[in-house]
Amino acid sequence: MNPLSALFGAGVATRNAMFDRSLLKQQRLRGPVVSVGNLCVGGTGKTPFTQLLGDLLMQREIDFDVLSRGYGRESTEIKIVELDGSPNEFGDEPLLLAKYFAAKKPENPPRVIVGADRYEAGRFAEQKFGPRLHLLDDGFQHRGLARDFDIVLLAPDDADQVLLPVGRLREPLTALKRAHAVVATDEVKIEAFPVMPPLVWRVERDIALPEQLSRNARVLAFCAIARPHRFFTDLRRHGLEPVAELTFRDHHRYSAADIEKIVREISSSRADCCVTTIKDMMNLGELVHRLAPIYAVRLSLKLRDADAALDEIIKIIERRQG
Repeated sequence: MNPLSALFGAGVATRNAMFDRSLLKQQRLRGPVVSVGNLCVGGTGKTPFTQLLGDLLMQREIDFDVLSRGYGRESTEIKIVELDGSPNEFGDEPLLLAKYFAAKKPENPPRVIVGADRYEAGRFAEQKFGPRLHLLDDGFQHRGLARDFDIVLLAPDDADQVLLPVGRLREPLTALKRAHAVVATDEVKIEAFPVMPPLVWRVERDIALPEQLSRNARVLAFCAIARPHRFFTDLRRHGLEPVAELTFRDHHRYSAADIEKIVREISSSRADCCVTTIKDMMNLGELVHRLAPIYAVRLSLKLRDADAALDEIIKIIERRQG
């Protein structure tokens, strides 16, 4: 193992051992907590899965909120995400979630609360809205907040990764023993992992292309997500072959210089239009009009036996809360 990864791993192991032995204490909210997280840095579909889980909860008329750190925002204070806010104020993914749930349930939508301290964010939410189920965004390593159910999303290459800072792993693969369930597409080979929780939920990944977008168009595709190759592969799977591709770092907030770079690429590739992700569309802000025509592609996940999966979550929550 690389010395830097070994040093990082030692620190992670020490911290986990302190939580396991109760030398570091967990704080518990009044409402149950369901964590949605991963082993690697970014790119496993946590946001679309949180949307999916939220849809299932709304169908059962179960009140919930989302607690998020709000990665990349300008402050650390606790805030309720406002629909007319910006990624700089709330973070791109919390804003995306808030807009999604508001569109699904315009009257009294589930709230998204951002705060560096997720326990305090949860307390704030409970004081404001009363105890309810909390979905903890990107929470697997946030062990300071007690949770009732841990869900970990896996990507096809997770089993081949090494620890940070050399690789993408936040902690060793054996950390999966803490999870109640993993979520994975059929591409993920479960037997490649040294341990696995009792529940393995399979999802189908898909994208929705705008109806106005012709499959014959000369498309420039760009994105700022953790695993951009998956976005480009999804486009090709749907019969859209980009004439050019551009990538930026995950959660990138686009600048005027970035737009100039994209415009130059449009010119040199003779592209008819641009295609990007919903998250990137939001991070473009007011600059988006300079790239017209531009189309946003939404990633979605379909969980097999979704009702049975939600029943498992509720069963374990009731057992722990009871």
